[in-house]
Amino acid sequence: MTSAGASSPAAARQQAVAQAAADYVAANAPEGAIIGVGTGSTANFFIDALAPLRPRYKGAVASSEATRKRVEGHGFTVFDLNDVEEIPFYVDGADEIDAGLNMIKGGGGALTREKIVAAVARKFICIADSSKVVGTMGRFPLPVEVIPMARAHVARELAKLGGTPVLREGFVTDNGNVILDVKGLAIVDPKALEAQINHITGVVTNGLFAIRPANLLLLGTADGVKTIS
Repeated sequence: MTSAGASSPAAARQQAVAQAAADYVAANAPEGAIIGVGTGSTANFFIDALAPLRPRYKGAVASSEATRKRVEGHGFTVFDLNDVEEIPFYVDGADEIDAGLNMIKGGGGALTREKIVAAVARKFICIADSSKVVGTMGRFPLPVEVIPMARAHVARELAKLGGTPVLREGFVTDNGNVILDVKGLAIVDPKALEAQINHITGVVTNGLFAIRPANLLLLGTADGVKTIS
């Protein structure tokens, strides 16, 4: 499988942080480990960077069907998470990340499976370029995965929180659900808001990763990759 291209400065930074993550995992994961792999353009760079080291790993757990296909295309064995007791590292990107390493994820629609894999991993490594770092999250619309029959109810409840929920038209998650993207939020307490939204009946989960934030951020900048923990 061909590697994702790095034709722009942003893509070059994505590729650099992905390679840094692959190097970090190689240096710290035990031989024969199973690695958790995220979804999206930056995660795709990580998959490509991990591929030359495939014989070192037992396999991977994928956070989406798209990731599963890409990982399998590189010859990795992909495990069902129910058959895995331990994942030393989960590597994924973010749509926004703040100074506390809280994140908004789910722009690609895989937030629920990403959150499940992250919950099993001992360490969550976020890989992102500097454009994803924000002081207050919410400029990127917050994805909320919803059981289809609860869409209107959940939208009304989300509106009460001050946001504007918009159905992601024509999109169905790998779990068979829909996504409401909530615009116009200024998220000052991401952990509290994550819990509050998750308690709305009909919500599967939302794209805030604050109850379980990243442990390590590998940040692509014009001056190279910075490590933040």
